[in-house]
Amino acid sequence: MKKILAVCFAWTLVVCAVMSWASPPSGVTPTVLSRGTYPPFKVKTDSPPLVDFEAKSNSPVDMVVRKHEYAPGSSTGWHTHPGPVFITVLQGSVTFYERDDPNCTPKVVSAGDGYVDDGHGHIGLNRTNEPAVDISVILAPVGKSFRDELPAPGPHCKF
Repeated sequence: MKKILAVCFAWTLVVCAVMSWASPPSGVTPTVLSRGTYPPFKVKTDSPPLVDFEAKSNSPVDMVVRKHEYAPGSSTGWHTHPGPVFITVLQGSVTFYERDDPNCTPKVVSAGDGYVDDGHGHIGLNRTNEPAVDISVILAPVGKSFRDELPAPGPHCKF
């Protein structure tokens, strides 16, 4: 019994430590608009005038559609996703930074443009004095989390 309590206590300390290192969102309001489960699929479009695109899932996958409203100066916090995310900015602009980019290159995405996140970790910032809005389509394991927090600062970006 003492061993179980010791393991539970140690696990609690680890969880608290990781949470304190995390980079939570600040000033971003997320709203899940939908979440649907898709059976395994293979999609390939390669005949003109269609876009050359290929996607495959060997097992069922959830597609989550989420809206993010960014206050001026807000941040999504450093985070990762279990799969790709397709982001369309509807209003204003959002600046994205990839966690594994050694140059910490900003990718400014303005209303009407999109950004594809590969799931390796990133942060989105509203570096303007105006609000911004985006819609994200996130691929995730069925019924599981579609976002995990990462520690800040990033390894290449000092924020």
